[in-house]
Amino acid sequence: MKNRVNILGNGDSAGMFQRGTKGRLLVCNMPPFEITRKEVFATCMVDFKMMNALTKGEIQLDMYDWILGNRPRKWMEMRPDFYLRYAQCIKGFYQHVPQYAVINGEVNMAATNFNCGHLAVHYACNKMLADEVHLYGFDSLFDMNIRSFTDLLLESDRSANNTNKLANNWRIVWEGVFAEFKNVDFVLHHGHDKLKIKAGKHVKVETHSKKELDKTGTV
Repeated sequence: MKNRVNILGNGDSAGMFQRGTKGRLLVCNMPPFEITRKEVFATCMVDFKMMNALTKGEIQLDMYDWILGNRPRKWMEMRPDFYLRYAQCIKGFYQHVPQYAVINGEVNMAATNFNCGHLAVHYACNKMLADEVHLYGFDSLFDMNIRSFTDLLLESDRSANNTNKLANNWRIVWEGVFAEFKNVDFVLHHGHDKLKIKAGKHVKVETHSKKELDKTGTV
């Protein structure tokens, strides 16, 4: 039996994930719909922005265990009171940022390029030893669309120039992630199969029509 991990992103197509799907579940920041603690292995976070919102009480995520990247780790080092408040939520720190996240020689931007979804997938493959990973709600792999449910909670720059830059940088990193884990079967769930990156045969797309989704009640 395959070790399946599901990754729930925050893009428009996140509703393609059906609760009760087999496999462990990682979510990114705040999931786009209500989902209980027992259904979630952990939520993954990489940004100062999320840590700041948690510190101010603008977002509540202590219902889940946390997997945190290097910037959240730094945030907690700077604010030990915050660390003590949420230490019981921390399942682990995952500070690895791969070399392929360095784009155009900008080393300082590597952690920004390596977003929450990248970290979740890398953690699933490297730490949870998944041999099958399903991705839901990662629309920037298919369209010039970086809209996120998190945008409803936290202000984000979604101008055309920033959208183009982020989507292109993220796609480069996705190519690196998929190339690194060639022994893992990846299944990307979306409304069409026009993938905008180079990927090997171990990366497949499963399409879902709106009619199919309407029958399941997920949209």
